[in-house]
Amino acid sequence: MTYFQELKGKKVLITGGSKGIGKDAALAFAKLGAKVMITGRNAADLEAAVQELREFQAESYFLSADMQDVQSIYQMVDDTVATLGGLDVLVNNAGINIAKPAFDVTEEDWDRVLDTNLKGTFFCSQHSGKHMAENGGGRIINMVSQMAFVGYIKRSAYCSSKGGAVQLTKALAVEWASYGVKVNAVAPTFVETDLTKKMFEDREFYQDVLRRIPLGQLAQVSDITGAVLFLASDMANFITGETIKVDGGWTAI
Repeated sequence: MTYFQELKGKKVLITGGSKGIGKDAALAFAKLGAKVMITGRNAADLEAAVQELREFQAESYFLSADMQDVQSIYQMVDDTVATLGGLDVLVNNAGINIAKPAFDVTEEDWDRVLDTNLKGTFFCSQHSGKHMAENGGGRIINMVSQMAFVGYIKRSAYCSSKGGAVQLTKALAVEWASYGVKVNAVAPTFVETDLTKKMFEDREFYQDVLRRIPLGQLAQVSDITGAVLFLASDMANFITGETIKVDGGWTAI
């Protein structure tokens, strides 16, 4: 049995799609024959990622967008719909963290994290959801974090933003169910990527993270992509308002 065949031809928008989790998910959708738009802030990184996608799916594209600017978000969604010919799946993957002790967090730090991770997620979902509702439904998948469920040092703004995104997922799922728009989330633990390598050069921090994960290792990007594909597929037809934790057991303790 070949899984996820129904994703062939789907129109997929992935924010923060040039690296890490977003890029891996984009590649997986492209390999399955979906039409993919990735967005981000760095045009050079986006163009390089799209060249990889086009090895599997010629209809792969990129747009530069600022997830802290609502009008930029609206334009991004409209341009995606125009380019792909519709929108079936949105993966709200763009996000940031400014790692600081809570005593040192500035108003600017707070606003940058919340505006990207929560405000950006809402307005991207809002505008995408309108397109989906007008065309019989769709899937919205929010990339949250295990930090939506547990606290951790130097992540007061981040935990707040991701906890809010979990509740946003539930609220939108309830409100948009009648339109056939299903809204779910994926909550990863720490993931091994090029972007996190520098962070884990702090071996004390690295060992503390591993100690908290019963499976004893970091997640791989493919672990997160598996959950995203599942939620986008027919296997998840009766799931909405749910958050899948891909955390190696961290939050089970």
